[in-house]
Amino acid sequence: MRVTTWTEYSLIISLHLAKRSRTGGSPVAARELADAERLPADYVEQILLRLRRAGLVESVRGAKGGYFLARQPTAISVHDVMSASEHQTFEINCETHPVDAERCSPGSTCSIRPVWQALQQRVDHLLAGISLADLMKEETQVQELVGISSAS
Repeated sequence: MRVTTWTEYSLIISLHLAKRSRTGGSPVAARELADAERLPADYVEQILLRLRRAGLVESVRGAKGGYFLARQPTAISVHDVMSASEHQTFEINCETHPVDAERCSPGSTCSIRPVWQALQQRVDHLLAGISLADLMKEETQVQELVGISSAS
């Protein structure tokens, strides 16, 4: 599993919108969001489009228009954001980039594939259990939520 810049930016954007929703903020323009988070504006526009298509954000046109979360931060998971931005959370290489067409075909037997599938399920389960509201907490609280010790 590789967390891309695209995924990282998508979560930063989603968190920004979640924090604004908590304070009852008005919609935010993509350019303003990009400036506030120091992200490339063209990426922000593309990411917001994907998040909107997935129903995670909504947009308002006009001079006071912009983007806002379509649901409460408690109802949007990290899995939702990653799936919207990347169309997947975990790429199983043998399915997307087969090393050998015969060995990696769905009908062939492979003792490695079940390991990757189990890992994908566990990753998806973890990501689905973490909401944007959770990510607005302090880092130590998030560490406890995901089950890691801060004394590492």
